[in-house]
Amino acid sequence: MTIESPITQPVIEAERFDLRPLRPSDEGLVELYAGDERVATMTSSIPHPLPPGTIEAFITRALAPDRVEDVWAMDGTKSGGPEVMGVISLKRVEQGQSEVGYWVAPAFWNTGLASAAAEALLQANPHACRTFFASVFQDNPASARVLTNSGFAYLGDAETFSVARGAKVPTWTYSRKVN
Repeated sequence: MTIESPITQPVIEAERFDLRPLRPSDEGLVELYAGDERVATMTSSIPHPLPPGTIEAFITRALAPDRVEDVWAMDGTKSGGPEVMGVISLKRVEQGQSEVGYWVAPAFWNTGLASAAAEALLQANPHACRTFFASVFQDNPASARVLTNSGFAYLGDAETFSVARGAKVPTWTYSRKVN
């Protein structure tokens, strides 16, 4: 029998907020924001409406020692903001490569929060990646700007299934190599 040590997840400090691992007490705010149709329809995995227990299960998976995705809350308490303003994640794709995902609560759209969170996460590089990947729905140009502002380069078009939309949605795919 092999005993694996749990994957640790650092707190990443940014100027206006911290990126910290999710905790069970985040359930209420995550459910409030992720349950917003404007947020859910811009992700591939958040259903709308949210079935009971969805966010509790999401947080449980995010805290599991054998997880393949690390999820951080964008915590604004250090500057007088709420404990959760959005989430950002890194999903291990293969050795040296991870996929970035994020969403921000509508109250914080157009404030630079997503760009600052992406840059903080990429600079910290907690997975020691050589390459980061990300994709956004083509009808979400603001999210595409977050990636290009963070040094991602356009790779091409694709499509992915959106649970909230119940359909395949065209995407733009990006990558960023670490120098």
